[in-house]
Amino acid sequence: MLRRLLIAWIGNVAALFVAAGLLDGIDYGDSWWALLLAALVFSVVNWLVRPVVTVLSLPVIILTLGIALFFVNLLMLYITSWLVPDFTIAGFGSAVGATIIVWAVNAVLSATVFRRIKDED
Repeated sequence: MLRRLLIAWIGNVAALFVAAGLLDGIDYGDSWWALLLAALVFSVVNWLVRPVVTVLSLPVIILTLGIALFFVNLLMLYITSWLVPDFTIAGFGSAVGATIIVWAVNAVLSATVFRRIKDED
C-alpha cells in the first residue's frame, strides 16, 4: 500500500509539473517543496476522499455514463489547492485543463513506466 501511494505521488509530481508548465492558471509558486507537497496531498486526497465522493455520486456517474467522474477528479484538484496554500488554480478553465493534463500524464505513466515496475514485482 505504501509503495502504491509512493508511485502515485511520483506520477502526480510529474502531472502537476506538466500542468503548471502548460497552463498559466496553475501555479505552485516556483517552489519545488510546494510542488512535492501538492502532489502528496493530491495523492492522499485521491486515496482517501475520492472513493467516498465517487460512491456518493454514483447515481450521477451512472446517469452520465461516467462523465461525472471528470468532475470528481476536478474536485480533487480543488481540494488540493484549498489544502496547499502555494498551489493555486486561477479559474475553472485552468482547473479543467489541469484535470485533463493530470489524467493524460498519469495514463501515459501507467501504461509505460509504472507497468514495468508492477511487472517486476
